[in-house]
Amino acid sequence: MKMSKIIAVIMIMIMAFAVAGCDKDNNQQSNKSTNTVVENKTEKTAEEKIKIKVYFPNSDATKLVAVDKTVKVAGTTKYKAAMDALMEGTDDSKLTTVIPKQAKLLGVTVNGDTAKVDFDKGLIKHFNGGSTGEEFLVGSVVNTLTEFPEIKKVQITIDGRNVETLKGHMDVSKPLSRMDELLK
Repeated sequence: MKMSKIIAVIMIMIMAFAVAGCDKDNNQQSNKSTNTVVENKTEKTAEEKIKIKVYFPNSDATKLVAVDKTVKVAGTTKYKAAMDALMEGTDDSKLTTVIPKQAKLLGVTVNGDTAKVDFDKGLIKHFNGGSTGEEFLVGSVVNTLTEFPEIKKVQITIDGRNVETLKGHMDVSKPLSRMDELLK
């Protein structure tokens, strides 16, 4: 009987040490995981925001003005983030938001040095500018995207299709190069 008690006590002690050892390992592992997550979170935060230039017409429609913005690119491309920033508009009273709020951006794709920006029909339907307005709308899109050095041309499409013009004033049937003449 004494031998059974001694064995039972030894077994309890072994189990206690084993549990304590496992707990210590789990805490160390848990701390390592927490540190890794924090480090990854820090790295991810640094990667998901970039500074860009977005172009808006001045209020008297004589030139495009670059506005520095910081955009989040997590879950999207930097090109789409730039277009979203342009479509968001500006609060600066000296500048004009040129893309109608009702227009929807369907996507931005890049092939070689050309970006294709696809809008829905709301861009045409709700745009109420004349020839100057159309030129500044196109210039805002083109110059915003050509701020990225790898983008040399921009093609604007509506519902995935090339169009000759947005409102009858400017040919957008082919990819357009940067429009520096609007920057003056």
